[in-house]
Amino acid sequence: MEKKDIEELRAKVACAAVLEKGGWKIDLKESTRRALKYRRGADIIIVIHDGRGWFDPLSPAKGDVFDLAEHLGASGFPEACDCVAALVGFVPSSPIWTRASRPTALTSVADRWAYRTVPRPGSATWRYLADQRCIPDSIIAAAIAHGRLREGPQGSMWAAHDDPAGRVIGWEERGPRWRGFATDGTKELFRLGRVGSQRICITEAAIDAMSLAAIEVLRDDTLYVSTGGGWSPATDEAIRGLARHANARLVAATDNNRQGDVYADRIRTIAAEATALYARARPRAGDWNEDLKILVMRLEKELVVANG
Repeated sequence: MEKKDIEELRAKVACAAVLEKGGWKIDLKESTRRALKYRRGADIIIVIHDGRGWFDPLSPAKGDVFDLAEHLGASGFPEACDCVAALVGFVPSSPIWTRASRPTALTSVADRWAYRTVPRPGSATWRYLADQRCIPDSIIAAAIAHGRLREGPQGSMWAAHDDPAGRVIGWEERGPRWRGFATDGTKELFRLGRVGSQRICITEAAIDAMSLAAIEVLRDDTLYVSTGGGWSPATDEAIRGLARHANARLVAATDNNRQGDVYADRIRTIAAEATALYARARPRAGDWNEDLKILVMRLEKELVVANG
């Protein structure tokens, strides 16, 4: 096949078409506009670059639509080309988003962060964290004191990711009807706790970092961090930097599933390379926020019984 024909196929067939034709289903709850998560059983593929690229969060596999066809079973590039060519004209379903795209030009990441207000008791964002996520007021207040939280649109929460200099470079967005990451922002780490702590608990979401902090009553010797559901080169380097601190102990507090175990293995490797201590902290349920909700429900029931 000529190079021109290959480029035309690459332009005509999106990665989502290959996945949908193969029986994969989009997980809209776990997707963002720039990263669509597809599942088939326990397997996961993330589609990026407006449908032209993909990666497997559970392995190093990534690439374009032809690489995807091979990853899913095509034997070599010629067969992958045939698979992709057979999908010309197939239009994958478009996800229905609950938040409209921003109609106006965006300002810088720092300006947008500074523009948002800080959550306050009784505000929509505070109620979302306290009522729906069961985060204690003391943990919300601590995150605010560390400059980690802002009010997002429609009662959502913005949880800051910063660089080693402390500059906000992006934020996780979570709310009753929305999840995503700052447009044009960079994932590194959400941090809650004392800078320079020897014990570093690494979770997959800021909500989980705050939930674990609540369960452990915000230990003085611990920095609770979140990778924001991804593993960027900046995230990897930031964790390596923490592991190089004297007497560092990395705790892989990732989710209780296959992806969480993959991330935990990466953290264990980083700890070994830096000669840091390592431990795995696995939530009883799927993640730490689920554990926190169960704990809160149990305490409420005990209180009811105690009060007769």
